[in-house]
Amino acid sequence: MKYQLVLHDDLSEIDRLAKFMETLTEAESLDPATGFNLHLALEEACSNIIRYAYPGETGKEFRLDVASDEHQIQFTLTDEGIPFNPLESAPKVDVTLSAEDREIGGLGIFLIKQCMSTVRYERRGEHNILTMTYSRI
Repeated sequence: MKYQLVLHDDLSEIDRLAKFMETLTEAESLDPATGFNLHLALEEACSNIIRYAYPGETGKEFRLDVASDEHQIQFTLTDEGIPFNPLESAPKVDVTLSAEDREIGGLGIFLIKQCMSTVRYERRGEHNILTMTYSRI
């Protein structure tokens, strides 16, 4: 199956993402816990695009494409924002430390990596492309 959602660079769009993920969870017959985890990962990735991809600009769009089969669900986020590889830029997170002792940043990418089987970034032309794959098995 294939799905697509076009979002704008506004945090209110997170509500649309939540509804999209509810529909996807049901359509793909995912258990609620898996759907919740995937939603968290996508919310984090989309929030980063909304907050950081288009500094000083408004009204920009980005796209979430989803492709699924019996083995995996692949989520691809594409934006035309400034070049940014979140996998290299995020600081390492020491989850053994308390929240007060931990450095700021990097927790979102850590969460995404925990929820997804693979995560990769590429810059293709003027596009940032973040591909996250969840393995069903």
